[in-house]
Amino acid sequence: MTGILSPADFNHAAMKTVPEQGLVILFQGDSITDSDRSRNIKGNHLMGFGYAHLISNRLLENYPAAMLRFYNRGISGNTITDLAERWKKDTLDLRPDIFSILIGVNDVMHYINGDDSFSAANYHKEFIALIENTKEKLPDILLVLCEPFILPAGIIQENLEVWNEQMVLRQEIVNKLARTYNAVFVGLQEPFNQACHKMPADYWTLDGVHPLSAGHELIAGQWISQVTKAITF
Repeated sequence: MTGILSPADFNHAAMKTVPEQGLVILFQGDSITDSDRSRNIKGNHLMGFGYAHLISNRLLENYPAAMLRFYNRGISGNTITDLAERWKKDTLDLRPDIFSILIGVNDVMHYINGDDSFSAANYHKEFIALIENTKEKLPDILLVLCEPFILPAGIIQENLEVWNEQMVLRQEIVNKLARTYNAVFVGLQEPFNQACHKMPADYWTLDGVHPLSAGHELIAGQWISQVTKAITF
């Protein structure tokens, strides 16, 4: 389709060739996105129980005329390298119009555990390759890059300084890539930090990584806020 060259172009006036089946929004990432999604059952279970499910419900209610279609292809445990290995089937072949990605915490975990192949430099290189590959095949796509995050709870609290140091490096990479590729940036670390002034980290996440219900609501709210500022459905 045409009309998604930039956030400013994404509106009803520009969408003269909207697909008959409606716009496609794809969520990609690790367990935070996966959220126990079904692989073979139709309906809400396909989106899991997390932020992707919450976002799809709200947008379907608020923008019925946009004929939105949603896919969740998050897989628990995935790293940026894992995404590259399944990119054609789980991203390019779905031909999304809007593509949201949240990835990074498993890369940090593997690096902290001693695997240098998951360095921030490699994360940067592989992320660029994924974006370039995507834009080459789908030049009109709108990218939504979500900031990976951690909170001081569970496994993170045990080694907080090291986790924070490595996560900041990847957060800076995602922020920079969003600017470079004119993507929508969904900041999550600061909203979670602010939320922890209201309630402790274990209210928002199970272990400093995996969101609980309130944490998924926070992510969904930030995503919708930033995306709907940049585009008009």
